[in-house]
Amino acid sequence: MVATRALHEAKIPFDCFEKGSNIGGNWLYNNDNGMSSAYQSLHINTSKQLMAYQNYPMPDYYPDYPGHQLIHKYFESYTEHFGLRDKITFNTSVEKVEKLADHHYRVSTNRFPPREYTDVIIANGHHWSRKWADFDGKFTGSVSHSHDYKSYQGFEGKKVLIVGIGNSAVDIACELTTVAQSVTLSTRSGAYILPKYLFGRPTDHLSKPPLAYIPLFIRRIVLRLVLKLSTGNQANFGFPAPKRPILSDHPTISQDFLNKVGHGMIHIKPNIKKLDERQVIFEDGSAEEFDHIIYCTGYNIDFPFFDNAFFNAAQNELPLYEYVVDPHNPGLYFIGFIQAVGSIMPLAELQAFWVAKILKNESQLPTKEKMLHWIHKNRQKMDAQYKKSSRHTIQVEFFPYKRQLNQLIKGK
Repeated sequence: MVATRALHEAKIPFDCFEKGSNIGGNWLYNNDNGMSSAYQSLHINTSKQLMAYQNYPMPDYYPDYPGHQLIHKYFESYTEHFGLRDKITFNTSVEKVEKLADHHYRVSTNRFPPREYTDVIIANGHHWSRKWADFDGKFTGSVSHSHDYKSYQGFEGKKVLIVGIGNSAVDIACELTTVAQSVTLSTRSGAYILPKYLFGRPTDHLSKPPLAYIPLFIRRIVLRLVLKLSTGNQANFGFPAPKRPILSDHPTISQDFLNKVGHGMIHIKPNIKKLDERQVIFEDGSAEEFDHIIYCTGYNIDFPFFDNAFFNAAQNELPLYEYVVDPHNPGLYFIGFIQAVGSIMPLAELQAFWVAKILKNESQLPTKEKMLHWIHKNRQKMDAQYKKSSRHTIQVEFFPYKRQLNQLIKGK
């Protein structure tokens, strides 16, 4: 959607292929492209102010944290406002993208003969290809992934085990306490739980500049102090904080989770050691029987239209300059492949504006060697802050990255 706007406004001729029949991607509940992970009760975890696109704020009547229905309505309004809908070819699945000898790209779809392009922008998202945990043994109850969760219906009276401690895991756990016989959450590493509100304001409002630009160790001290004053020690609720420093993981945000743990409505278990029919044996030696396991274990970054010998994201590694440009394949760009402490949407929009500048030769890329050096140094920086995990390979800080993209757009 934002790539379409950027190219259209830059007067660059393009084709845009969308697998489904409508815009909205992950935020279109029951999207017929089959890629949406949205569930019926889903609300955003970043405030409407930080999720809004440039020069197009969300309506004032929207709540701080709108549900998916309002988010999709906002996307449709954005599409109509900038005249984008007729620029998108819907119900068209890209089947193959291959590089040709002349550095052009051949794109094959399910509807049209293959077409050749000088440049290709990839924007197929990274919250759709399920990642599963692998444990010894076999579970004979029912199993699903958070990607497939739509509502609490069907879980009435069930003993449910949720594997994971990300945002989907805690959302689903909280919702299922209203209908399930029991809800247990298994986590191998724990997490710091941030509330959606601090001191009566959306939590991410406190991360705005100048706090966003101060050194990491100071931000950690400030956030720990703020959490101590607002919610106290989360171990008092029955959910101990991990031993690693705060801000070394993508944050888990929930206003209700700790309260539900403290009320005994969600039981906490360590990592799974073994599956034994209906019984699950945990690493602390305890064992329980369950009816259903929901794996909230994240997603693989996947490009089914690429041949693996040409391009793949093994272990979710994406060696891209500024998370956008492939140094090895000129003309290949990626939009939205970031995991922000904040919202992806406005950052993806800026990425698209930058790519349009590159395509018009109004923004010059560094040499291949300099881009590879940036990728290497950025990987070192990320490893120094975040826990080593395939979850943290595309992590960015919202405001610093936003500032960097604006500088790139201006040619700095």
